[in-house]
Amino acid sequence: MSNKKVTVGISARHVHVTREHLEILYGAGYQLTNKKDLSQPGQFASNETVDVVTEKSTFKNVRILGPERSKSQVEVSMSDAMKLGLKNIPVRDSGDLAGTPGAKLVGPKGEVELKEGVIVASRHIHMTPAEAATFGVKDKDTVKVRCGGERGLVFENVLIRVHEQYALEMHVDTDEGNAALCKTGDQLEVIVG
Repeated sequence: MSNKKVTVGISARHVHVTREHLEILYGAGYQLTNKKDLSQPGQFASNETVDVVTEKSTFKNVRILGPERSKSQVEVSMSDAMKLGLKNIPVRDSGDLAGTPGAKLVGPKGEVELKEGVIVASRHIHMTPAEAATFGVKDKDTVKVRCGGERGLVFENVLIRVHEQYALEMHVDTDEGNAALCKTGDQLEVIVG
């Protein structure tokens, strides 16, 4: 089978919050407001931001992504984690938070102390079941993805995430995008097998 192409999206540091935490941070009954739709259906960058605080450092105005989630979490790059003083931060799939470092989220109305929930997100590709069949993969498989160009490289251990409502796109963080000199919208080659 010939290798297939996927569009890449570079993911900057961001926060997901639960309904409970949003109300603590922004006030009772508060609703996230849409600043910009993201590539995945129903997902959006909100106008709302929080400060992410650790003992060592603070990131101001980190964007909350909507809609609300079942768990609050902070997704950062490895460089971000070092600036925050978080050593041995795990690379995890979104929502897999057990044993991860915590941080304080500070909003305009209150603050939330996360005992865990700061991760470097696994690089991954979103796709529908039909696209997974075309690529010859299934949910939770891993593949390699080649980025060409002047600083071309091959991303290994790229997690496949399959859901009927996903739009085909690979997500990497800013460190990874910078290392490969790739940008949102570039076409990369998926290597299966």
